[in-house]
Amino acid sequence: MDAVLTGQLTAFYLFDVAEAADLAAVRGLLGGAGQSTRFAARTPVPAYTQYARPPVQVDADALGGPPLGEWKGRARIYDYGVVSLALSRPFAGSWAELLATPQTVLGGAPLEATADAWCRSAASTLRPALQEPRDTFLSEDYVVFGVTQAEGTPTADALLAAHGDDIARLLRGEAEPLSTQERDEVLRHRLSYLASDLVVPSWNGAFVYDNEAGLAGALEILEFANSQLLQFRYYDQRLDGDLRRIYKRLQSPRWYEPWLGRRYTAAARELHQVFIDVNELTDRTENALKLVGDVYAARLLGLATARLGLAAWKDAVKDKLKTLDDIYRFAVDQTSMDRGEVLEASIVLILVFELVLFFMGIMT
Repeated sequence: MDAVLTGQLTAFYLFDVAEAADLAAVRGLLGGAGQSTRFAARTPVPAYTQYARPPVQVDADALGGPPLGEWKGRARIYDYGVVSLALSRPFAGSWAELLATPQTVLGGAPLEATADAWCRSAASTLRPALQEPRDTFLSEDYVVFGVTQAEGTPTADALLAAHGDDIARLLRGEAEPLSTQERDEVLRHRLSYLASDLVVPSWNGAFVYDNEAGLAGALEILEFANSQLLQFRYYDQRLDGDLRRIYKRLQSPRWYEPWLGRRYTAAARELHQVFIDVNELTDRTENALKLVGDVYAARLLGLATARLGLAAWKDAVKDKLKTLDDIYRFAVDQTSMDRGEVLEASIVLILVFELVLFFMGIMT
């Protein structure tokens, strides 16, 4: 007989809705419904292991939007302009039923469409507290299959030995058995803190086997990791647009700018402002959560961000910031040269004018 499982399915839908959010203003808009969130640690940790600016948490219904049906909705608003909707529902059944959930429960467009409609309603409600709100939203989604009880209460190693194939198929969303190579690749990236817990993250979802407190802690880390991914995707997209605009600006100056020695001045100012803005935003994102003293959370965050490919996005942003810096230095140098040329031309013109006056007898 197939083992009986109980737990929780959680689908995260994250949206980048603004450049930043004023969390005090958010709490004011929500009244008593919105509360600042403290980091849910799995183990006792120092008091400074917390969010730098705790996100505001609220029931999804408080922000309006379409009904969520059998899903329980909870929202978080981060100060860097990300709104995260967590949809959860209990699960009880066999491994076969759990394997079917990506198609029977999570598959298809209705749930995504509901989340998108909810986000648009939430963004409208929160608009007075948003800085530079977006017209279109960049988004991320992530699914967590949480198991809090399994028949026989197996250890993590025993669970992997008996159902490693099932976990790998679940995370890949495949109905057919995976190859040994692919199974091992999925399960190679895992973390156990105690003998009785297990987290296997992937790029689009994660499997968590833990008690309810441990599952809550893992969900918080996975949600935060996805919010960081979303932010760096936005920074990468923004820098692409900024670079295209600046290249065009440098290649097509206004007709009078070269004569005034200002061909690169406006571009240099714009480059400098973009560089400062993005550096400030990336620093805020990277320092949003301090995990000093919580070994489990730090390791899980590192594993989750690695599986999400966050390092590649960070490197892409850093490379583009370096390109911006190089262009800025070039623009400053060219501006100095242009101004020098204009100054030289002015001196020559003055000398020619004086010579003309001298030969006309006006100057002696």
